[in-house]
Amino acid sequence: MLRNDRRRILKQFRNCKILRDGTMQEEDLWVRDGKIVNPEKIFYDEKVDSDIKIDCAGALISPGYIDLQINGGFGVDFSYDDNVEEGIDKVAKGLLKYGVTSFCPTLVTSPSKVYHKILPKIKRRAGSSRGAGILGVHLEGPFINPSKKGAHPEDYIRKFNHGFKSVTEMYGDLDNVCMITLAPEIPNAISVIEELCKRDVKVSIGHSIANIREAETAVKYGASFITHIFNAMSSFHHRDPGLVGLLTSNQIPSERNVFFGIIADGIHVHPAALTIAYKSHPKGLVLVTDAISALGLEEGIHKFGQFEIEIQGDSAYIAGTDTLCGSIADMSKCVKNFKEATRCTTAEALETATLHPAKALGIDSHKGVLNYDTDADFILLNEKLEVLQTWIAGECVYDSGTGNIRRVLT
Repeated sequence: MLRNDRRRILKQFRNCKILRDGTMQEEDLWVRDGKIVNPEKIFYDEKVDSDIKIDCAGALISPGYIDLQINGGFGVDFSYDDNVEEGIDKVAKGLLKYGVTSFCPTLVTSPSKVYHKILPKIKRRAGSSRGAGILGVHLEGPFINPSKKGAHPEDYIRKFNHGFKSVTEMYGDLDNVCMITLAPEIPNAISVIEELCKRDVKVSIGHSIANIREAETAVKYGASFITHIFNAMSSFHHRDPGLVGLLTSNQIPSERNVFFGIIADGIHVHPAALTIAYKSHPKGLVLVTDAISALGLEEGIHKFGQFEIEIQGDSAYIAGTDTLCGSIADMSKCVKNFKEATRCTTAEALETATLHPAKALGIDSHKGVLNYDTDADFILLNEKLEVLQTWIAGECVYDSGTGNIRRVLT
């Protein structure tokens, strides 16, 4: 008989392979109260059967995807939308079909008044049927190098003229912030990095012309991430590899793991460069979409902040130029592109969008894994890594209608 308390319903996912401990394992997945459950306790201690058995028809089960850098989507731009709460809800809901169960809304270089207006409105929250969960805001700028501004408006780029006070004056309260991208070569950047780390804000270095020594110093004082590697930074040079050199630097303590975001949309990074990054430092690779408001929109010209952007095929450019202004690829596509380019295993490909971003934020104790007592945020995939279903807190929040997945009450 089905238990009356819906939260206590025990679900058993059968006929599946699950991602655990770096491999795809043939075993059942048990879920209750929004958590992954240890079946041994059910068998030997509780001596109960599942309330619902779900035949996965051979599907793969992976932790839900986590996107640490996404600027918007579905016509929504987090940095410029007047009704950001409504926009966040729209994007959070739309991401479910791509397998994303949590994300970091990202704000690009903007005037101070924009941060003071928007940041208090983007609060951390758990995922639900409303959409993917919010892990905190990623602030990409304005403390970047103007020579590597990319699509960021140069008029709003700033320096740390007053040290950390420049940060608080620019952004206001940092309670809703989980990551900040800055250029480490800017004067006073190191002291700012130290203070941000003390406040449990992750520091990513990017939009930068930093040399390898400056990059290593930034890591020494707490920086732990590189923003969309290869893009908006000095090109690799054999005498001074710049930020890219952090992937193999012998100056990084063995206990430290420098993570790096990479856009595997097939446009921003050549497959060969993607493979080089993966082979150089596989444990640090984190797939990010860097998706803009044009994600999910048709080809043509659309508004992106102060710029007009033109969508051509799988690319988005500042209208009338050849300057890329962010990706329009979804995370599901990035995972598939990454696996095809690097010829890595399915487990390795999935971990770049699950375990690795969770570790980068320090939340892998409950996100990005399918270990016992962790959050039951996961996705069902077919062999082509197409998303069949998305689950958050043990509830199905998206169903593609394919895959022959069946539920049976017991």
